[in-house]
Amino acid sequence: MNKVFLIGNLTKDPETSTTTSGIKVCKFTVAVNRNYSSPDGSRQTDFLPVICWRSQAENCGRYLKKGRKVGLCGSIQTRSYDANDGTKRYVTEIVADEVQFLSTRNDSEEEFVAEGADKKKIEGLKAIDDGDLPF
Repeated sequence: MNKVFLIGNLTKDPETSTTTSGIKVCKFTVAVNRNYSSPDGSRQTDFLPVICWRSQAENCGRYLKKGRKVGLCGSIQTRSYDANDGTKRYVTEIVADEVQFLSTRNDSEEEFVAEGADKKKIEGLKAIDDGDLPF
């Protein structure tokens, strides 16, 4: 079984491209804190490369930005290639099947508005007191 579940933050904006056969691909790196602290009290962080494909790649490229929190489910993939200097290089990455956008509401709400939506409607919203709700 090869299944990975991660929650972390993007280290930089995602890179989206299209393959020669027209398939969308998106790559980004997620910083994931380890569950334990080192003897000096600091927590170590792993920086894991993630790749996703097709419609998931389009959504990630459109809505994710550096610092955003994501949850993802996928598998670990290792591949190799020959570098320009003739050496064989190995790459281990997470192939994400599902990506959930987990950033809080305190983030810039305008960035979550779908393209073409009327932003004036959001700007005109007012906070209401919970006591005013009928339920």
